[in-house]
Amino acid sequence: MSNAPALSWTAAGWRHLEHVFDGAFGAAANPLKHLGALAFLMLWLLAGTGIVLYAMLDTSAQGAYRSIDEFSRARFGLGSMLRGLHRYATDAFVVLTLAHLAREWVLGRFHGFRRFSWLTGVPLLPLAFVCAIGGFWLNWDRLGQFSAIATAEWLDALPFLASPLARNFLGGAVSDRLFSLFVFVHLGVPLLLVFGLWFHIQRISRAAVFPPRALALGSAGALLALALAWPVRSQGPADLRLVPESLSLDWFLLFIHPLVEATSHGAVWVAVVATVAGLFALPWLHRRARAQVAVVDPAHCNGCRRCVEDCPYAAITMAPHPNGRRGTQLAVVDPDLCASCGICVGSCPSSTPFRGATTLLTGIDMPQWPIDALRRRLAAGLAAMSGEQPTVVFGCDCGARAGSVAGPGVLALGLPCTGMLPPGFVEYALRAGAGSVLVAGCRPGACEFRLGQRWTQQRLEGAREPHLRRNVDRARWATAWADAGDEDQLRAALQALRGRCGAAQRQTATEVPA
Repeated sequence: MSNAPALSWTAAGWRHLEHVFDGAFGAAANPLKHLGALAFLMLWLLAGTGIVLYAMLDTSAQGAYRSIDEFSRARFGLGSMLRGLHRYATDAFVVLTLAHLAREWVLGRFHGFRRFSWLTGVPLLPLAFVCAIGGFWLNWDRLGQFSAIATAEWLDALPFLASPLARNFLGGAVSDRLFSLFVFVHLGVPLLLVFGLWFHIQRISRAAVFPPRALALGSAGALLALALAWPVRSQGPADLRLVPESLSLDWFLLFIHPLVEATSHGAVWVAVVATVAGLFALPWLHRRARAQVAVVDPAHCNGCRRCVEDCPYAAITMAPHPNGRRGTQLAVVDPDLCASCGICVGSCPSSTPFRGATTLLTGIDMPQWPIDALRRRLAAGLAAMSGEQPTVVFGCDCGARAGSVAGPGVLALGLPCTGMLPPGFVEYALRAGAGSVLVAGCRPGACEFRLGQRWTQQRLEGAREPHLRRNVDRARWATAWADAGDEDQLRAALQALRGRCGAAQRQTATEVPA
């Protein structure tokens, strides 16, 4: 049906690393597949702990250090725990955000229908660092003093600033007015960050803003253990008359200061601007030929909205039907958002292969991979294997290739995504002469189009419409969730299914009286 582009060596390496983590955490709870959701979790932790810390903060330049230090040393260690949790969640948020960006880049997910998410995600990086660095200033200890002065001197290197910002620190004391600016940086910029995150996920249906429960609890527990084992302590009150000689840096968040000292203000500015500009330019530097998008047939679309619910990228909306009948609607595809995955085809009730029409026309279809062509290939393949009961393998071109198991007694049919398969095809294949059916797709959490594997599993299990009828013999069909490179697992699943069906047939034969 289609040929997915081969993985680059970097993408293949990342997938291998994910598979290693699959073995440790399970495919569904693999943290490498939930980096964005984990970053959201860190943001929720930051918001919760930050509200409590701000309530305890004296927002004056003279009282800030004292209020935080006293709260950190409160009885029962609650203040220290909250402060440590806030700091370590900040580190984790930045690291997870960078890892999420790296994963999307390595897997090539920054152009085409994903361009919007990429371009709206890039500005979140500098916002995250601004929020994090500003948090050190609020504590106003020696580390906060060092960071504030170093940042002011770095900003002073910009030619368009009228007066040096570092001059604010030359008087030997910081005014409450300047400290109010610190408060705004650490509290106001996060509001921009939250708005940016909301904008970032606007074109993603069912965006994962919270990881699986076990992963969320484990991550929060790990941060809490860090906060208890290595409490965060202030490094002495700020004193602008003195230059701090020894500081314990947070290298995740404050690495830019020693980088400036090791090079120059201008060199770091060039590096930062070049990095951000390169990230923005990436979608246009690596362009791919665009695939045809889904096409709606008004004569067969009944306005059921299943395609709207199942589309991973919010590419389908509903509009009044051109037939003019009151209350009837028609699906409309946005070509700029369509991923050409075909998941909408698998959700359409008119995609059932049992329709008696010579040509199978459905409410929504992929012109380059029409559902009628799949039915014809299935029927022709089974007819060519008359006299035996072959196994039909519906595979995913982005996962373990169905063609790797093709051979005597096996009819392999590839799809751009397993989510394109209407569940009725399983029953149709069994009625048309197949002895068994294997449905294969990517591992949980690794679907190239996010939701294809999940929707397929739910449709086959009867948890999502359209679903496979419950009277279809469960012993005669199976699923295999295997990524590209997992062809051995696909072959093992095929052998297990055929062995099970063969044993059932032999048992039935012995039970039939002579």
